[in-house]
Amino acid sequence: MDNMDPHLPHVRPRPHDKYLRLIEAAQKLPPVITAVAHPCDEASLEGAVEAHRLGLIDPILVGPPWRIRGLATRHHIDIADLPIVESAHSHDSAAKAVTLVREGKVEALMKGSLHTNEVMGAVVARDTGIRTDRRISHCFVMDVPGHADPLIITDAAVNIAPTLEDKLHIVQNAIDLAHAVGFPEVRVAILSAMEVVNPKVPSTVEAAALCKMADRGQITGAILDGPLALDNAISPEAAAVKHIVSPVAGRANLLVVPNLEAGNMLAKSLSFLGGAVSAGIVLGARVPIILTSRADSLMARLASCAIASMVAAARRG
Repeated sequence: MDNMDPHLPHVRPRPHDKYLRLIEAAQKLPPVITAVAHPCDEASLEGAVEAHRLGLIDPILVGPPWRIRGLATRHHIDIADLPIVESAHSHDSAAKAVTLVREGKVEALMKGSLHTNEVMGAVVARDTGIRTDRRISHCFVMDVPGHADPLIITDAAVNIAPTLEDKLHIVQNAIDLAHAVGFPEVRVAILSAMEVVNPKVPSTVEAAALCKMADRGQITGAILDGPLALDNAISPEAAAVKHIVSPVAGRANLLVVPNLEAGNMLAKSLSFLGGAVSAGIVLGARVPIILTSRADSLMARLASCAIASMVAAARRG
């Protein structure tokens, strides 16, 4: 990382080297035109402006102009060259940001300081939303200290108790994301509490079904294995102890969780106990949706923008 862009934020490279590589890769692409819905707090406005400065996105700010300009003045954030689409309140910001997508004026959508359900409500609205024939799902792309590569976890934020059909879409969305951000090989572990199929544990049966779907070409672009427990999905030693012979076991770089609760606890455990940083993106809509938490760091916001840029570029291709 000796050739690190000197304009990147002041962050120690070692803990976030995987995110820095993603940002550098995205900087080689044209900035993606992005509707930023209601950037009405310092973190969301600063994140959008910094991503613009680094050439990751060209933001269109959607919100009450007086609030955005007042915020920028108070916190010395330069928005002089950024367009603002006026809205009355947060729900209106979400609706107008989605309208920009429908009109083909933007290639990505970014959540500002409004609630996730406000953004997603506008995205999935029956007559005015931006759904496709894919199930909408969320992916965390995590930079875990001590883990060699980025780790994708899905779905920990949108689908509460996905069906088998939902999981087919969730898996394919995540595989497409992995290819967009440059994974040379996508190794998918379908997680459960155990590595054997047990009819009393539905997630193990669904894992086996998903693997067979991949064998039959219903899921493409990756190697799947499951059910796998977390330890033998990511630890070669644990996989060896259990005598699991698989190109995925011990080497998984994409983890599919049984339900939202499991995924949320896994992602937050990695963050709060393991020092990981998580970038969030929603897939399955007409454009990638940058879905960051109000508590996310600037680095996580920039990584999320970089990922959206790479997804948008892959769609153009």
